Amino acid sequence: MEIRGERVIIRDLQLEDVFNMKNWGTHENPLIEDYNFPPMNDKEIKLWYKMKTNRLFNKYYGILNEDNKLIGYMGTKDIKVIRREATLGIVLDPNYVNKGYGTEILDTFLEYYFTEMKMKKMILEVAEFNKRAYRVYEKVGFLPVGYYLDEFFDSNLNLTNPYYLEEKSSFVITNKKIYNYIYKMVLNKKRFFKLRKTM
Repeated sequence: MEIRGERVIIRDLQLEDVFNMKNWGTHENPLIEDYNFPPMNDKEIKLWYKMKTNRLFNKYYGILNEDNKLIGYMGTKDIKVIRREATLGIVLDPNYVNKGYGTEILDTFLEYYFTEMKMKKMILEVAEFNKRAYRVYEKVGFLPVGYYLDEFFDSNLNLTNPYYLEEKSSFVITNKKIYNYIYKMVLNKKRFFKLRKTM
C-alpha cells in the first residue's frame, strides 16, 4: 500500500524505518518529551516494531517526504471493522514540525481512509497543552467531543519550567500526582468531504 500526497508518501511501516528513527531530532519542550524516539538497542527496536505491526486491529505506516526521507509514522489503532472507525496516532520527527507536513499528511491519509478503506469515523486524543497539534486537527475538520483529565506521563515534571508555567491551566496537581486535560476529537466521512468542497 502506498498513498501519495503533494509532498508526502505514506506506506506500510518497515523495520528499517524504526532504525532510521534513531537519527530523529528531539523536542526541547518537556511536555511533549514522550514524543521523542526512545534510546533502544537493535533487539529492542525489533521488538518495538513487532509489537506495533503484529496486532490484528492496529495498522502502522511510515511517512516519507519529497526527498524520500522518513519524517514520521502514524497508526490507526483499535480498528472497529463493523462500526468502520479507528483511533489515530501520529508522530513526526521534531526536525519536520511546523513545516506544513502535518496538515498534508492528515488530508492525504484521511481521504484514503474514508474512500479506499471505506471507514466512517476517525477518533483521536490530544493534550490541551499541545495547541499546535490541536490546531492541525481542527484545520482538517476534527471536532472536540470530550474533555477529561489523565495522569501526565512524567510525575517528576519541573514545575518551574517555562513550558509548564505557560500551560499551567492545562494541568491539575493532586495528591502529589500530575494530571493534564485531554480533548477527544472526532471526524466523520461526511464532514471531511463537505469541508473539502468548500476549500
